Amino acid sequence: VAGSFLSHKTSGLLSTLFDVGGVLGGILAGYISDKLEARAVTSIIFFCLSIPTLILYRIYGSFSMSANIALMFLSGLFVNGPYSLITTAVAADLGTDSGTTGSSRALATVTAIIDGTGSVGAALGPLLTGYISSRGWNGVFLMLILATFIAALLLVRVAKEEYVNKVRTSG
Repeated sequence: VAGSFLSHKTSGLLSTLFDVGGVLGGILAGYISDKLEARAVTSIIFFCLSIPTLILYRIYGSFSMSANIALMFLSGLFVNGPYSLITTAVAADLGTDSGTTGSSRALATVTAIIDGTGSVGAALGPLLTGYISSRGWNGVFLMLILATFIAALLLVRVAKEEYVNKVRTSG
């Protein structure tokens, strides 16, 4: 940062800001989602805001400690904010879905798929990041931006359904 290397302690403290941003992002995303009554739309907005934030972090994060702190916090806020919405929303929706109501086997299967996917991501993420970072940090940021973009795309259908249901119930 600003032409000097950071100690392991300072780097660790800075990376904590990503998690702090994520916690506050989860609260903010939940609040916005409750107001809009649209979890997928809220998640897409956060993901779309995270992409320019990550680009700005890659470009300007090394200019000064202030820029690094602010952009690290905002990256966590926008990247991790929708995480709790997505995981808890799926569980809540499954609990009230007519296809799974009363079927503990269906709920258990879907819960296992969600947990298993998270575990695979937790295992492969650092491995893939380590491999890509050995070739430079631009690749790591590109990987995170692409993953965020794909997540937003995967939510478009759900967001469209939220919009259609909202129009139907209001009109």
